[in-house]
Amino acid sequence: MTPITRGTTAIVGRRLVSLATAVPKHKIAQDEARASARAYFGTKTGIFEHLEPVFTNAQIDTRYACQPFDWYLQPHDFGEKTALYTEHALALGLEVAEKALADAGLGAEEIDAIVCVSSTGIMTPSLDARMMNLLPFRRDTMRLPIFGYGCAGGVLGLSRAAQLAQSRPGMRVLLIVVELCSMAIRHDRWTPSNIVATALFGDGAAAAVIESDDPDASSEQPGGLGTIGVGGEHTWQDTLDIMGWRVDGLGLDVIFQYSIPAVIAEDYPAALFGFLGRNGLTLKDIARPCCHPGGVKVIDALEDVLGYQRGTFDAERSVLRDYGNMSAPTVLFVLDRLARCGTKGPLLLSSLGPGFCAAFQMVTLS
Repeated sequence: MTPITRGTTAIVGRRLVSLATAVPKHKIAQDEARASARAYFGTKTGIFEHLEPVFTNAQIDTRYACQPFDWYLQPHDFGEKTALYTEHALALGLEVAEKALADAGLGAEEIDAIVCVSSTGIMTPSLDARMMNLLPFRRDTMRLPIFGYGCAGGVLGLSRAAQLAQSRPGMRVLLIVVELCSMAIRHDRWTPSNIVATALFGDGAAAAVIESDDPDASSEQPGGLGTIGVGGEHTWQDTLDIMGWRVDGLGLDVIFQYSIPAVIAEDYPAALFGFLGRNGLTLKDIARPCCHPGGVKVIDALEDVLGYQRGTFDAERSVLRDYGNMSAPTVLFVLDRLARCGTKGPLLLSSLGPGFCAAFQMVTLS
């Protein structure tokens, strides 16, 4: 499909009006998580001693979870986890939605569509349907729930919301991204993947208002944070087992079958440069990447591939340090931090997710 525009110019009329983030109330220090994990896993498997350094090497100081840490070391079935996911995802989603609307100076009744992204739990009616009963959205508000993108969901959710906003002049879309990764920590799985998840995962949410320009509008339209340009994605063949969930009676069980930093080093460049080339862009057209910080080794690999010195991606490292890997919303936390620090110019948002896929989205901060 031919892009609407090419080069560094953003697609005309799609604006990022506001961006908000939130985390649940339970703050967990990494030292506390390590001690609890050692007390539990260390008595049941010989691999914990080998993997314990990941708690330090992850360079995470704190994370946030919807339940106290000790809760995750007790048995809970999928039904209980689903009930808690519904409760806490709705609370976090409502919090960031209200923040994003307030920052945009809009009421819920002025929103034309809601896009909700989450892959860490299941609820039907979906999160967006439940939000319709908590805020005064119009009854004709469009709803788009998105499941299964994992860590790529923040970037691709923003892309889908922008595409929806482009569908007609003056369209206002509310994007809500909520992930409760802690619900996938398993007390019964004494595997390397689960121990790594225990060291990395946190919970969080982000929301944004995206609006297209209306040439016929009588009132002045807000400038917002910036403009939204071209987006794209790449899905590799026969890679379903790289990342995702196994699902059983006790819930979601994380899959990390391959080294993600190795995938970035070997396979990511072709996808990245393919996206840039199709849209008439080069790395020189990007003021700064804005990457999903899945882990410190992931950040290192991205800096290498993108041609930056190690340590350059300070916003990614600081978000990882303060919040851990929250899956989909994490890259939006990075974008929020960059915007608050006064970063200007065209950014390339990028993340990887189940499928196995890469997600790209240009955003120009003003």
